[in-house]
Amino acid sequence: MTSLRAHHVGITVQDLDRTLEFYRDVLGLSVLDTFSVSGEAFSTAVDVPNATGRFAHLDGGDVRVELVEYDPEGESLPDASLNRPGAAHLGLSVDDVDAVVDQFPAHVETLSEPQTTESGTRIAFVRDPEGNLVELLDA
Repeated sequence: MTSLRAHHVGITVQDLDRTLEFYRDVLGLSVLDTFSVSGEAFSTAVDVPNATGRFAHLDGGDVRVELVEYDPEGESLPDASLNRPGAAHLGLSVDDVDAVVDQFPAHVETLSEPQTTESGTRIAFVRDPEGNLVELLDA
């Protein structure tokens, strides 16, 4: 069997520029590349007729974080809630969750102040500008 390893975590967004600003300027992820893809092979692969994708790849440490904006745009999903089957979130380890959260601009939505779980991990969940969930954890 072919050996598998994670390459990227993809997040589909409505406004790539606004969302990229959050991941780059607020969370501090470095931009590795930006590019667009279109054509028949791409449309077939993603099962979206006449699709074009605008992409940004960010340095997430051991895995890339891929933001993609599609044209045509599909319907939005309901608000993300962690306890819904199929829910997804991006987990990012940081040296000090409290320090990171304290430095956020006022407009960044957090689900709560940082918490220490029964396992001893310090966590905080925030939403990006489009409501996608991001977990920050001391790890």
